[in-house]
Amino acid sequence: MIEQLLQYDTELFLFLNNLGSTTWDGLWLIITNKLAFIPLYALLLFLLYKNFGLKALLIFVIVIALMITFTDQITNVFKRTFMRSRPCGVDELADEIRFIAVRCGKYGFFSGHSSNTMAAAVFAGLMLKPYYKNLIFILLFWSAIVAYSRIYVGVHYPLDIICGMTFGAISGFMFYKLTKYLLKRFLNIRF
Repeated sequence: MIEQLLQYDTELFLFLNNLGSTTWDGLWLIITNKLAFIPLYALLLFLLYKNFGLKALLIFVIVIALMITFTDQITNVFKRTFMRSRPCGVDELADEIRFIAVRCGKYGFFSGHSSNTMAAAVFAGLMLKPYYKNLIFILLFWSAIVAYSRIYVGVHYPLDIICGMTFGAISGFMFYKLTKYLLKRFLNIRF
């Protein structure tokens, strides 16, 4: 059964990856670059500061650093445990995929990009929901686009993406709850 699931995953990867064209490659390489969204992260931090204040911003920065470290390290634990090769590292697929990423990496289950961006989207979206009701939907869409970029550039299977996004959503929610507790306990902020 697992072999069949992995086969479907490979087939879906090949379909989605081959939808790309050289016309759009540059855009997707920007989207998949971790540094491309620093302005978005800065904007989200500014919105948190604007709505919660300077003291709360310190809590946000610490919690966000812990959240990203947590998601990143757990992702690495999963990659080393399952040791599933990335599609760009599978010799049998070399002639069938569009590999345009800068590097391939060794293992891919599950996607760190997907888990980190989804954690950030859920966390920021929930924290800012009282002030910007639709922001969470924009952030979830952004996270899904970043996740798909990993398939487009040839470094992750769809199952890597789905599991990464799921783990990221759970992590973002847990750190959101932790932050609510810290804001209430130390700054008497309730919402």
